[in-house]
Amino acid sequence: MAENSSCCTPEGSCHSGGTDVQAGEVTTTYKVTGMTCGHCEGAVSSELGELAGVSSVQAVAATGLVTVTSKAPLDEDAVRAAVDEAGYELVGRAA
Repeated sequence: MAENSSCCTPEGSCHSGGTDVQAGEVTTTYKVTGMTCGHCEGAVSSELGELAGVSSVQAVAATGLVTVTSKAPLDEDAVRAAVDEAGYELVGRAA
């Protein structure tokens, strides 16, 4: 069996699905448009990961969902600015 040279999984993710949430942390899921591949996920994850208090980010291009775990609720304007900086658009919190 040939080794896959892509960094992306068949589901379009470059990251493992496991996220360990610590007590007292807040997990929020956002809808982001424009992500099409693992490199997009990485760009969004990198920018959001730089926000103060963020402990983990999981972006999934196939669904457009980005799950952020942080020590406290994040300011949506800061999240929007980080997503914009990565080159994508924050729609808002996922329902």
